[in-house]
Amino acid sequence: MSLRALERPAARDPEGALVLFHGRGADEHDLLGLLDALDPERRLIGATPRGPLSLPPGGAHWYVVQEIGRPDRQTFEPTYHFAGGCLDAFAEETGIPAERTVLGGFSQGAVMTYALGLGSDRPRPAALIALSGFVPEVEGFSLNLSAPFPPIAIGHGTFDPVISVDWSRQAKRLLEDAGADVLYREYPLPHAIDPAYLSELASWLERIRPSTAE
Repeated sequence: MSLRALERPAARDPEGALVLFHGRGADEHDLLGLLDALDPERRLIGATPRGPLSLPPGGAHWYVVQEIGRPDRQTFEPTYHFAGGCLDAFAEETGIPAERTVLGGFSQGAVMTYALGLGSDRPRPAALIALSGFVPEVEGFSLNLSAPFPPIAIGHGTFDPVISVDWSRQAKRLLEDAGADVLYREYPLPHAIDPAYLSELASWLERIRPSTAE
């Protein structure tokens, strides 16, 4: 993966891959612990890439925030294509194709998960996990909202002051109306990840195991 990233090997021959994208101002270390939380048996190769942009107030970013729901096109577009190319290179390096790769992320990372998992010019992944994010609207960028969809899990804190839970509610409606199977949870937290939901997601990933295996 050409993006700066940390990788966690599988315990044995990998059944697939799990790639997690961090939120605004964090880095590749931020979600590293979630790899074991979501995949405790280490069936999958894990990777946590670092966003390519360094912006105030610090840390790594995927795009410039101008308006919630609408990422800045001038930074989102090159990041989207660069990250997509890195995922393609990661698939080639590991021998694990997109259809056996789970994409997930928190906040800005959830936005990139939706984009890279559902972008009209991207291959379908094995599954998507979007935590405390939104489906992006960017001029010139389009989603492929046609079936079949991968399994999709969405989680969001009801007291989130950064990205309102309404954004995930909108994403749920959009995706379910298009025919997607969505695991959706809200929890009484601010802009944070619910540990109880991580446990549920680990079981969910185990249940969709046939989708991530050859």
